[in-house]
Amino acid sequence: MRLDKPWTDLTPEAVAALAGELGVYQLGDPQGRVVRIGYAGGRTLFGLRSELQAALAAGEAARFRTEVTAQYLSRYEELLMVHVADHGQLPRGNAAEGRRRLGRLSPG
Repeated sequence: MRLDKPWTDLTPEAVAALAGELGVYQLGDPQGRVVRIGYAGGRTLFGLRSELQAALAAGEAARFRTEVTAQYLSRYEELLMVHVADHGQLPRGNAAEGRRRLGRLSPG
């Protein structure tokens, strides 16, 4: 359930190497703590690349990891639920979504 892929430094070169695919991503701080979870959906012009270019331009994070999936909305919500189960709250970059109704998970 968790997105356990290794972190990649959020650099212009790393973002440019991404394909324009649909999926989910996590942004992390230098210590590898998740600061925001997001997705690139059907309305995202160049998929994951566009989303991460925006995060890079905003200086939101130091690292990222992605997962390509056509089921991006359900996977996005699953990652939010896992984060809440592990940490008791949403990542700080998703705090405004606290009003969003999430289910509960008990990841093993």
